[in-house]
Amino acid sequence: MAILFLGSVFSPYYALARRLGPAPAEHHCAVNLALYLPGRKFWAMTERGVAALARDATTLRIGPSRLVRDDHGLLLEVEERCAPWPRRLRGRIRIHPELLSGRVVELAPQGGHRWWPIAPRARVEAAFDSPPLRFVGHGYLDANEGCEPLEARFRHWTWSRAGDGETTVILYDAIRRDGSALSLALRATAAGSLEPFAPPPLQILAPSRWGLVRTTRVDPGHRARLVRSLEDGPFYARAQLATRLAGRMLPAVHECLSLDRFARLWVQLLLPFRMPRRAGWPPHRPGPPRCPDRDRTGDRASLDEHEASTREPGSTGARSSFRDGRDERTMRANGRRVRASFTSTDRSTVRGG
Repeated sequence: MAILFLGSVFSPYYALARRLGPAPAEHHCAVNLALYLPGRKFWAMTERGVAALARDATTLRIGPSRLVRDDHGLLLEVEERCAPWPRRLRGRIRIHPELLSGRVVELAPQGGHRWWPIAPRARVEAAFDSPPLRFVGHGYLDANEGCEPLEARFRHWTWSRAGDGETTVILYDAIRRDGSALSLALRATAAGSLEPFAPPPLQILAPSRWGLVRTTRVDPGHRARLVRSLEDGPFYARAQLATRLAGRMLPAVHECLSLDRFARLWVQLLLPFRMPRRAGWPPHRPGPPRCPDRDRTGDRASLDEHEASTREPGSTGARSSFRDGRDERTMRANGRRVRASFTSTDRSTVRGG
């Protein structure tokens, strides 16, 4: 799974900066990459400052890694170092969207938090030099953005994406700070659209090792099974499930997030061990020049045209993290992230793990 942050919402450094005063999102950027191989995993999430950020209408660069949009889809070139044990992560991930959605969801009635499942279904090709790894499979791409800290609006949420390359189901459940609930179920149809459907019954899963409450939804008369715990932290847990949704047995990636837990000081004091910060450009590789201050009106116009051409009727116009047309007045407070998850379907191509 790869997540790019402009305004790293789970950063202890960003949380401290907000307590001290205005904190531009661009000063807290990160590329998070997690690879899960049989018997081992690789995790990298280094936070960087504005000096390591460069972007235009087609490219977002954070430190030595970059995300590029071209005629073939998206290309993520990663060069990061793992934490807490320093190991190199270097490779390329190509994302070919098979279904594009213009559906943008307001996660809170008051606004301020939006979620966009950009490509609910995609084909993924990955080639890594370190670790030596190559695979093809199916994947997913979405984006979140907000104008306030997540913990200011939400107490807890779970998200999952289940799919086998043909059927895709996305579940989103959240408890807001005011006690109201969000329950969303979306299914990719054969016609190529992403449609809501009645959320299936709730199932309580085994809690994480840190005691996080985990739930999911599953077709009536069936139960989801926890296959593998991928991440297990004090406020966040990720797992692989085997579940039944939309009448099919599907593998799923499940995430559980406790914002009450994240807001506690003792939790944030633990995070730098997994999320180191390097405010400047890394010394091991020369970086791109910093983006000069310039009028980006032309960039915004071209992006608006692209989004208008792909937006579904009735959808709103929120933008994803890898695009540069931003509302600077509202988005600086919390920033945004773009996430890509992918699963290998060709095990014969996996090497070195």
